[in-house]
Amino acid sequence: MKNRTIKNVFLTLIVFGSAISCNDYLDINSDPNNISIDNVTPNELLPVGITANYRVQARDVNQFANVIMNMTAGNSIVYGGPFTDYYVPNINNTFFNGIWDGLYRATANLDKIVTYNDPTNKYVKQKAIAKIVKANYIQILTDFYGDMPYSEAFKGQNNLAPKYDKGEDIYKASYAELENAKALIDSGAGDEVGAVDIVFGGDMAKWKAFANTLQLRYLLRMSNVTGDMATFRDQKLALLSGATFIDEDVLENPGYSSNNDAQQNPYTNYYLYTSSGSRGSAYAINVASENAAIILNGNPDGDTRGAYQKFNNIVDLRRPRMFTLIGGKVSGIRQGNTPGQPGVPSAASRFTFGINIGKGTPTSTEEYIDLASAKSGCIMTKAESKFLQAEAALRYPSLFSGALSNFNEGIAASFDTYGSAPNLADQYIATIAAVPGLGFAGSTTNKIDAIMTQKWIALAGRNPEQSFFDYSRTGFPVTLSATTASKPKPNRLMYPLSEFIANSGNVPKIGTEDVFSKNQYTPFWNRN
Repeated sequence: MKNRTIKNVFLTLIVFGSAISCNDYLDINSDPNNISIDNVTPNELLPVGITANYRVQARDVNQFANVIMNMTAGNSIVYGGPFTDYYVPNINNTFFNGIWDGLYRATANLDKIVTYNDPTNKYVKQKAIAKIVKANYIQILTDFYGDMPYSEAFKGQNNLAPKYDKGEDIYKASYAELENAKALIDSGAGDEVGAVDIVFGGDMAKWKAFANTLQLRYLLRMSNVTGDMATFRDQKLALLSGATFIDEDVLENPGYSSNNDAQQNPYTNYYLYTSSGSRGSAYAINVASENAAIILNGNPDGDTRGAYQKFNNIVDLRRPRMFTLIGGKVSGIRQGNTPGQPGVPSAASRFTFGINIGKGTPTSTEEYIDLASAKSGCIMTKAESKFLQAEAALRYPSLFSGALSNFNEGIAASFDTYGSAPNLADQYIATIAAVPGLGFAGSTTNKIDAIMTQKWIALAGRNPEQSFFDYSRTGFPVTLSATTASKPKPNRLMYPLSEFIANSGNVPKIGTEDVFSKNQYTPFWNRN
């Protein structure tokens, strides 16, 4: 029965991928292999919407953020000079446009559920789930791009040129959707979801906890705002005080397997191996950066740059689960340099078991492919939830508590997610306890630095975009730029070429220079 469900999910994904932009159909007998979108119910749409969004997250979002936050480097040993545009960075309307195009297309599946005509309230729970997942990816989109279509988006041919909404208004509206989703859950209405829910299996209490956690992420993103949005933030934080937050990794799995390429986890198929054992198209890309190597190895060569001093003599015990070890340590490539230049060893470490499969250690390539192919996709980690709670308690102690305990639990959760032994987490936490900027010690600024640094390590290869947004907001974690960089890290991405073609009357006419300066186009929470 499970395999049949799996096949149906992937078939629906294929069908719906070509159907979302079409509303007109010939008045003829229906082709069962080409289903009209009007005949697709929330039960078919829900796993599609979740899986399609994860696919973009696992590939484009993951790759951009890992590189821009200097966790990985292009493999210059293989390619000579890869990622040259990333390192400058040369951001234009063709740079990672798959993030915008992919997430908008995927989120349309979820919006179709939200707006589905349901006079008998049969699909209340599906609507609640769709609202929550949609809010997660809407936040990622507007955090990358700022103002964008929202109130008029996802209407297909009924509105091919949707207006752009301000980021502030999108945040408020999306936050309200999370509140509405929780109210729907509390109502208890609707049929049970069951296996259609490929995340929590119909456990609506967990969905409510996830919604609370997303709301906390929304509000903390606004830690530096002033005026009306600060008032909004503070009011909502007070209402969120005492809420239950997610206490496990939020994972999706429609039935990933190594049966064929289409059924593999899309991360595996892209970065590791195809179902037949061939290397994925991006196999050689995910190598450690020199920056990551210095940090995880405890700065063994005594690099004198200030960014590395807090890591002196502290070997990160997660490193063998994060990267392959070469000569007993992580070997990384200095971003921007090529063979023969400093920081380019003869061999470089790659993402390994903890990131690629989670727990377990395969003993053969065949087992590795099976485990990696079937691995669940990570929407949010327990570690991120704990670090969000730690930050909330640190910034707003009258509303939230447990800053230190949540910080330590976040580190322990990352060890568990990577498949490291629990005793190693305890050992590492004890080692860093008194180190400002790495352990929970020193000033408030030191502790914010520590939270963001530990989150960066914990989210590598899974949700690194959150560390990019954290850096934009707080200045932490400090990660060095490529040797070839002529510009700082961007404040946003540029609208894709598809928008300038299809929605030219509404898309803001920003230039490359606007990406690197703080202005009216910068995401609102990052203007101060």
